[in-house]
Amino acid sequence: MAGQRGQRNGVGVTPPAPTAAEITTPIPRVTEVPAARERARAIPEAAVARLAVYLRVLSGMQEQGAGTVSSEELAVAAGVNSAKLRKDLSYIGSYGTRGVGYEVSVLIEEIERILGLTRKHSVAVVGIGNLGHALANYGGFPGRGFPVTALFDVDPDLVGVPVGGLPVEHIDDIPRVCAEREVSIGVIATPPPAAQTVCDRLVEAGVQCILNFAPVVLQVPDHVEVRKVDLAVELQVLSFHVARRADNGAAAEQAAAAAAVDSVVDTVVNARPVRGGAVERGTVERGPSAGRVNGARVNGAGGMVVS
Repeated sequence: MAGQRGQRNGVGVTPPAPTAAEITTPIPRVTEVPAARERARAIPEAAVARLAVYLRVLSGMQEQGAGTVSSEELAVAAGVNSAKLRKDLSYIGSYGTRGVGYEVSVLIEEIERILGLTRKHSVAVVGIGNLGHALANYGGFPGRGFPVTALFDVDPDLVGVPVGGLPVEHIDDIPRVCAEREVSIGVIATPPPAAQTVCDRLVEAGVQCILNFAPVVLQVPDHVEVRKVDLAVELQVLSFHVARRADNGAAAEQAAAAAAVDSVVDTVVNARPVRGGAVERGTVERGPSAGRVNGARVNGAGGMVVS
């Protein structure tokens, strides 16, 4: 019976040895995209940015010896609400265990796999000014899988000088050096006029991901991914929030002052003089007697004229 070789009446027996044809026939190769990569394509970009934050927080927890973490604890540490965090983690197929939470080490592995951090990404920094120096000397990149392997500048006083343990190369050597050192990410920290030229040379070298600190819009092929970091824009966004809070505070003060004035006016309007010079609270009459308070006529200044 087809598909039942080695069985008799439903009882398993030792299967016969394979024939020569079966031995020589190659097994068809199954080519499929891993499920993790498929899930990664469906993750919104905003969620990807938050996953990177979760990874940083989780790495710190792991260094402190944490084995598990609840969604509430991780959400507070990452600065998001727990519902959004659970939604983000569901994109990578991690739902945690009720009453236990998430295993820190497992969650780190899952996020690293989705973010493509299972292998090292060589980084080249172009433009060794103040910002470039800081990036070249930053010790946090290698530990997170982003070792800086090449530095470039056009200044002859910098070319050949070691920065962060690496000699600075001339930008004319970008294609050769980046290809030799398998650079996958280029960081542009040059003045704006030079950014596009540098970008073109990085693309020529096969670099497909660029982090741009120059305040310009780069023109790149469709297969090249560019992330822009404009510090001036970020400061302007913060300025907006400061101004909005100041405006809200001023509006609240004005509302409080108006409420205080209304309270004083209400006290005056709803009062009447009595024998002995005292003031007694009253009510404003409606209808035909409008404008009179218990027999006392109110003048336009908010005072009271006894009739």
